[in-house]
Amino acid sequence: MTFVVTTPSFSGPVELLLHLINSHEMDILDVPLAPLVDEFVAVLRDETVQLATDDLSEFLLVASILLEMKSQRLLPGRDSTEPDEEFVGWEERDVLLARLLELRTYSALADAFVSLFERASRSFPRLRGVDDGFVVTPPDLLAGVTTALLAGAYLRGIEEKPVPVVRLNHVTVDAVTVAETVVALSQRLPSMGRLSFRALTANLQSRIEVIVHFLALLELCKLGLIDLGQGATFGDVQIEWLDAESSLDLGRVDSYEG
Repeated sequence: MTFVVTTPSFSGPVELLLHLINSHEMDILDVPLAPLVDEFVAVLRDETVQLATDDLSEFLLVASILLEMKSQRLLPGRDSTEPDEEFVGWEERDVLLARLLELRTYSALADAFVSLFERASRSFPRLRGVDDGFVVTPPDLLAGVTTALLAGAYLRGIEEKPVPVVRLNHVTVDAVTVAETVVALSQRLPSMGRLSFRALTANLQSRIEVIVHFLALLELCKLGLIDLGQGATFGDVQIEWLDAESSLDLGRVDSYEG
């Protein structure tokens, strides 16, 4: 709710009156404050009007600012001081609100101390020490320890720890060489004609044998003894022996081992 005031020189909200005075559009000396207060008191006495706490505090704040501004103009003091230098509109309101918040914080802290004092007043410290005849006996940490047990612990501590050994006797390693496979294929392929790699390795049992056979075919192709072809993408690799009378030079074969 905005409180509307009426003076000989102004009629409108009291906040607008304060703004006009701060902006030097009106002179504070031309505004009588007593009628403003009388109007506000009359509104408070009217039982049909219900004012909220915020509206009441807002008017009191504005009225106090106007009263202090007018008193500074009427009372003798520093002539060089302008009213807006001391009160910059609503900035004064912000200062007052900040002070109220600080006071509320101190009040809450005081209440907290009072609560702590009340709680401490209900506690009673112990003024006496340990009762007479009360004896604290610590446990005997060496109970049951003999020289034989100490000697056994010492021997176990200085004995040489066995070196861990990883045994691989249960692992079977197939030693298959590319050179041996090249020799075997050079003896078999001339009589087998044209065939696929899938047919060549159909009877092999392990993956390593298939890999070694593939490497051996690459060696034979590098030596110019066989021709490798693939009719389609991801199709079977076709193998064909080129010259049945060619001799195999093992010195030119890379010694892969798998």
